[in-house]
Amino acid sequence: MKRLHLHMYVDDVAEAIGFYTDMLGESPCVTKSDYAKWLIDDPALNLAISTKGQPGLSHLGIQAGERADLAAITQRLQQADRKFWEQKNQTCCYAVSDKTWVTDPAGVKWESFFTMGASDTYYGVSGMENDIEKSYADDEERERRCCQ
Repeated sequence: MKRLHLHMYVDDVAEAIGFYTDMLGESPCVTKSDYAKWLIDDPALNLAISTKGQPGLSHLGIQAGERADLAAITQRLQQADRKFWEQKNQTCCYAVSDKTWVTDPAGVKWESFFTMGASDTYYGVSGMENDIEKSYADDEERERRCCQ
């Protein structure tokens, strides 16, 4: 079996283990004082690139194959009392999706989403992308934005 490998640095291993256990619904298979590893069979990879922001990592995410998968992720975050926000019927990245966003202890944004269909525009309003991108002045508005 092939798996995508991601290695991220964290400040507090115990805090990060708690977060990723909540997010993934599984405990690590290897735990050390300075290291932890999860071997997850599901999900596979969805990679997207765009010119909508500063070059570098925008966010990481999990694409749910079923609405129930997204609901389970959201429920785990809620039960763990993690701060998250949801977007319903969001047009973003040429698709229409329901999303749940959360930020991990290192400040990395995670998007869990279920896609209902395609869109012919990035944000849902053709030609308005630059105006929309410039209009997010505070955190509350930013939380409503596509692709954070």
